[in-house]
Amino acid sequence: QVQLVESGGGLVQAGGSLRLSCAASGRTFSSNAMGWFRQAPGKERAFVASISWSGGSTSYADSVKDRFTISRDNAKNTVYLQMNSLKPEDTAVYYCAANTRPSAAVQTGWLYWGQGTQVTVSS
Repeated sequence: QVQLVESGGGLVQAGGSLRLSCAASGRTFSSNAMGWFRQAPGKERAFVASISWSGGSTSYADSVKDRFTISRDNAKNTVYLQMNSLKPEDTAVYYCAANTRPSAAVQTGWLYWGQGTQVTVSS
């Protein structure tokens, strides 16, 4: 059974940092793009960042560019999201996802999803 399990969420003050992790099990995703999405209360789920199968290419939403960094460790079947300079508007449930394709520049094909981890940024 394929599982993506996020961890690392929590409550942090504005300007602080958090590092999210997403551990995959049940199969390897070393040939697949991985990504992070978030859903704030009352809003649709939105793209945050993605990374290619090798880690050599990344893509970010404009709202998080220069503050968030996505990375991966294929040996550990794990993807990370380092979030710095957090703002109250970053408050959301953050989801990890695995794509069917290897490229980071994809908008569709997100097949596997985690259950999410809550990130709350206080002002």
